[in-house]
Amino acid sequence: MFTGIIESVGKLRKIERRGDDIRLTVASGKLDLSDVKLGDSIATNGVCLTVVERLADGYVADISAETVALTGFAHYQVGRAVNLEKAVTPTTRLGGHMVSGHVDGVASVDDRQLRGKAIEFWLTAPKGLARYIAHKGSITIDGVSLTVNEVNDDRFRLTIVPHTAGETTLIDLKAGDSVNIEVDLIARHLERLMFYAGKETEETVSQTSEVTMDLLARSGFLR
Repeated sequence: MFTGIIESVGKLRKIERRGDDIRLTVASGKLDLSDVKLGDSIATNGVCLTVVERLADGYVADISAETVALTGFAHYQVGRAVNLEKAVTPTTRLGGHMVSGHVDGVASVDDRQLRGKAIEFWLTAPKGLARYIAHKGSITIDGVSLTVNEVNDDRFRLTIVPHTAGETTLIDLKAGDSVNIEVDLIARHLERLMFYAGKETEETVSQTSEVTMDLLARSGFLR
């Protein structure tokens, strides 16, 4: 589990293709690795990666074909800057929001504008993820916990304050770039719970009466 508060900006030192998988070597920058052990998790541009080898100034991690398909790692090049955050501990301040590091998909940056000293971005989310993005809700962009300031169908607006821009890779984003996104955990689980609650209600009604959920909907009682 992570918070989306970035601890360091690292760089991709080596990208090794292994069939459909990738082995990644990351230079960790100012990230403190003194307490990192083999098997620990480090969010790398928002993707939860398991450390398989610890180096003096970095780490090695494997990325599965599933993760490659859902993130931007398929197109990353050696030298790319990446946002880094170690997994939280029971004493960590939860300054952002609950982030799993399980990226849901890739969004595209449509526009970048300065608003005062802040940077304003408009992005487009994949159609299947747009319903989880809410005004003033939380979203993770390349591992950074951010607040959604406006939503218009599958497009949404973010405002990046100078400190966040300076401490992350967001300062380099421009129109046409792609970013890893993770939507709010609660929204995804709530949708699943509502789906099963609806199925159970329909089954109960159909077992006890000839009135079904479909009949109620067709009769105008449900919207």
